[in-house]
Amino acid sequence: MSMASKIKNLRKQFKLTQKELAEKLGVAPTAVSGWERGANKPLMDKLEIMANMFNVPISYFFDETELGDYGSKTLLPVYGNVYCGNGDVVFEPTTEYEATPEEWTKGGEYFYLRAVGDSMTGARINEGDLLLIRSQPVVENGEIAAVVIDDSIVLKRVYRDNNTFTLVSANPKYPPIRYDPKTDKHIRIVGKLKKSITEY
Repeated sequence: MSMASKIKNLRKQFKLTQKELAEKLGVAPTAVSGWERGANKPLMDKLEIMANMFNVPISYFFDETELGDYGSKTLLPVYGNVYCGNGDVVFEPTTEYEATPEEWTKGGEYFYLRAVGDSMTGARINEGDLLLIRSQPVVENGEIAAVVIDDSIVLKRVYRDNNTFTLVSANPKYPPIRYDPKTDKHIRIVGKLKKSITEY
């Protein structure tokens, strides 16, 4: 059953008109009509609201065609901006999620970032690639990690010498950067790169 049919069936089960559902979701009735015709699809935040409203898992709305042929899937957030203020890491709310094979996400918590710039091209990571990150505050020397510095997030190879971080790009035109967490307080490793996915 398509997403369009599932939304329509749930709406009717709960005896809601398109207008009533639209009001609950804060959208125009024409948006709900479009979803039920399959002309377009709701954003992830609207699907989350409907999942809660209709008491179904969010994965209910996705059929195998929409999720691909990888078997069991989990939906992971794709974050844009990540901040490190007062020593706390803050992920900006997102409405973008990526269906991900469950076998990729065993043994931890995961999220996605999008690669920005060309500093990691030597590691075959290009701008726009989807980066699967495992949440963890420490990585081994030489591993590629997502590191939050003040109000931005970077992907670098991390080397640690006592308490000093050295962040190394995989592009020779960018010199290594050294940080001392004692004085550079707004720096934090938030995760280890597990996969880089190039979308075509």
